[in-house]
Amino acid sequence: MADKLLRITQTRSVIGRTQDQRDTVRSLGLKRIRHTVEQPDRPEIRGMLRKVPHLVEWEVVDAAKPNTRPEVEA
Repeated sequence: MADKLLRITQTRSVIGRTQDQRDTVRSLGLKRIRHTVEQPDRPEIRGMLRKVPHLVEWEVVDAAKPNTRPEVEA
């Protein structure tokens, strides 16, 4: 699992959620809605994602590929 990353994006607000859910979102490194972070694909991170699936979206990405955005053509 070491060569994989999880790209995690916060999609919903933590307002009105329990304190442990707020803490979990913060521990994932997320600060606001539409903020995206990449974390290693480890059981601890997967467990955190299972705790707040209604607040985040995530996908598995290959760590060998650079994190680049597609070029926008005018």
